[in-house]
Amino acid sequence: MIKAAFFDVDGTLLSHTAKKVPDDTKLALCRLQQKGIRIFMSTGRHVLELSHLPVNGINFDGYIMLNGQLCLDSLKNPVFKSAFPDQAAESLGEIFAEKAVPLTMVEETRIYINVVTEYVRTAQAEISSPVPNTGEYTGAPLYQATVYLPPQEEPSFLSHLPAGCKFTRWSPKGADIIPSAGGKVAGMKYFCRLLNIAPEEAIAFGDAENDIEMLNFAGIGVAMGNAGEAVKRCADFVTDDVDHGGISKALHRFISV
Repeated sequence: MIKAAFFDVDGTLLSHTAKKVPDDTKLALCRLQQKGIRIFMSTGRHVLELSHLPVNGINFDGYIMLNGQLCLDSLKNPVFKSAFPDQAAESLGEIFAEKAVPLTMVEETRIYINVVTEYVRTAQAEISSPVPNTGEYTGAPLYQATVYLPPQEEPSFLSHLPAGCKFTRWSPKGADIIPSAGGKVAGMKYFCRLLNIAPEEAIAFGDAENDIEMLNFAGIGVAMGNAGEAVKRCADFVTDDVDHGGISKALHRFISV
């Protein structure tokens, strides 16, 4: 019996073609809650970014932000935090200061970038988000970093990735860097323990590389039709894409909503 549902945002809940959460998706999520099933946002986004996105009309029971590094309750109050170890944050700070690659640093209440390029502007436009302001890293606790580079440049960058960090791609243009022990599953485990929900009682939806662990952890992992092939291979079920009722179709199949 499914007791909780976890949803990625970009390309899963949110269509960047239609610039909205499809109406049938909103209705399906509402019906889940009417059945007593808890619903959770699970994203690499920061809560500050949500104000730019058409997702605030959905009343989630909790929020897994920054790929599991910061979790919020239904009122968006922090309930779980997991920052980089000091040495990893310091090393990322050095990469940030070199400005050899565009890098965004993410703190609990602040997002800023070292250098803005046309590549960054294009990547941000594809996820319907403004480019972060430039800023300086001052040593505050760091929860995530975002690097903008194509897949062919990934091996070179990874050879310099600091210890205590791992790399998880969210699009061909960008990837997040999070603590080695982090990931969306860390947030899922927090909420499942809190609510006494077993992994097999959860369903999860995603479309990108940073969703793979989440889909594997849940009892039912659903890949969107617009997901990458690696994501589809790890899923229990591949539904339609975000613009053609993917979430509502899968929820009807597994939960009859």
